[in-house]
Amino acid sequence: QVQLVESGGGLVQAGGSLRLSCAASGRTFSTGAMGWFRQAPGKEREFVASINWGGASTSYVDSVKGRFTISRDNAKTTVFLQMNSLKSEDTAVYHCAARRIVGGADWSSNPNDYAYWGQGTQVTVSS
Repeated sequence: QVQLVESGGGLVQAGGSLRLSCAASGRTFSTGAMGWFRQAPGKEREFVASINWGGASTSYVDSVKGRFTISRDNAKTTVFLQMNSLKSEDTAVYHCAARRIVGGADWSSNPNDYAYWGQGTQVTVSS
């Protein structure tokens, strides 16, 4: 089993920055690509960004391109989301997710492709 724990959320003014972290533990050798999703109150869960197992390939939802950057450490046990120029519409609970390595090395924007999920961290952007 794999456990994912997010941290780094908080309250920030519009235009500010936050850096989210997601630490994986347990059978981390079985994890592949990782991603970030978010869910605002009353809205559907939304894909934000994903990174492949090797860390060289990434994908972002259009609304965060140029503002957010996803990365992962060499040990492949932690994934980060650097969020700059935050807007009020970025307010949501941000969840980290991981795919299984078998068939899951590539990034994906489909939440159904992810086997493991964290509890989430709240990001609130005040205007």
